Amino acid sequence: MTPGALTGKRVVLGVTGSIAAYKAVSLLRALTKQGASVSVVMTKAATKFVTPMTFEVLSGQPVTTDLFEAHQEMKHLSIPEGANAIVIAPATANFLAKSAVGLADDVLSTMLLTSRCPLIVAPAMDGDMWTHPTVQDHVQTLRSRGAIVLDPEEGPLASGQIAQGRLAAETRILESIENLLLPLSDLRGQRILVSAGPTQEALDPVRYLSNRSSGKMGYAIAEAARARGADVVLVSGPTALTPPPGVRVIPIITASDMAEALSAHFDWSSIVVMAAAVADFRPKAPAAQKLKKGTGAAPALELERVPDILAMLSAKRASQILVGFAAETQHLVEQAAQKLAAKGLDLIVANDVTQAGAGFGSDRNAAIILSRTGIRQTFSLRPKTQLAHDILTTIVEFAKKEPRKPTPASAR
Repeated sequence: MTPGALTGKRVVLGVTGSIAAYKAVSLLRALTKQGASVSVVMTKAATKFVTPMTFEVLSGQPVTTDLFEAHQEMKHLSIPEGANAIVIAPATANFLAKSAVGLADDVLSTMLLTSRCPLIVAPAMDGDMWTHPTVQDHVQTLRSRGAIVLDPEEGPLASGQIAQGRLAAETRILESIENLLLPLSDLRGQRILVSAGPTQEALDPVRYLSNRSSGKMGYAIAEAARARGADVVLVSGPTALTPPPGVRVIPIITASDMAEALSAHFDWSSIVVMAAAVADFRPKAPAAQKLKKGTGAAPALELERVPDILAMLSAKRASQILVGFAAETQHLVEQAAQKLAAKGLDLIVANDVTQAGAGFGSDRNAAIILSRTGIRQTFSLRPKTQLAHDILTTIVEFAKKEPRKPTPASAR
């Protein structure tokens, strides 16, 4: 972030009773260095770890700790008034619960019910607490209401265990604030076509062949592209995800459906991101009626190849930037490089679906991005929402350096 980038912005920094409360001091310094005006609100438990005086000196403003302090105006109303964002860092499991159910028993939790500005929450707690179903339910509730909840990071915890529970790195928190208060518009004017999710290929009227793709990566890319100013069409296989706001979603089921939808919008697009996990094979002759178990031998399943959608799009491209995905279980870079060349892609996003905590169904992913010009970028395990922006930034940078369209695969 450029020094002074947050000049004129007002941030409320909420600090709760976690051992990680001391890290909020550094976060405060970073925010003020960027020019932000920061009002600090602490829970009573937080004052057991860091004194209010520390935050007062560094922020240059009084710190609020009590809803009923003498001779004070109604701070739960006045503090968030005019704020551009509220950032809770660290947020304890207790505070997540109160926020999710609307419990207002101190100045910070009461303030959240009166404010209408965006909310960023950075939890920090023991690993077993973070993974507890109740805590995860509260996190999902907050996210469903529009809050940005940053997953904690894995590492040594106060309990001595090594697990996911550490407060998100300061750079991640600052990046989230920057993305929120200084939204990118580097994709304005671009028309982005994204595919996401699995396809389903019928065996009979009630059964099908599919894969474990949740669609989360493609949906995150579509949402991030829309936030950065692009017009976005998302072609989605069957998922349980909520359509991203402002994005046109075209639901499909089979690989043929997906090929048809992508072809129909290909000429409209300027960038195509093929994040879907499309079936490679389908039953050659699906049964007209439900296959019965019976007592005889199991029926033989004859498969046929599904038409290669990426190769088809590459062959008909005009000036589109074409981005593919490679989900592999072995020889990740080699397999991705072969796919990049064989299908005439500009970029390919490769991820190892066997990596712990990443891949299908997970909210996190790691990736290696290869370009047709030989550039290679590696992104460590991170939330898919963050990786989506990393992918889009890579596409933007590639477009600036390589405006020339590549030769279609069919012309080689």
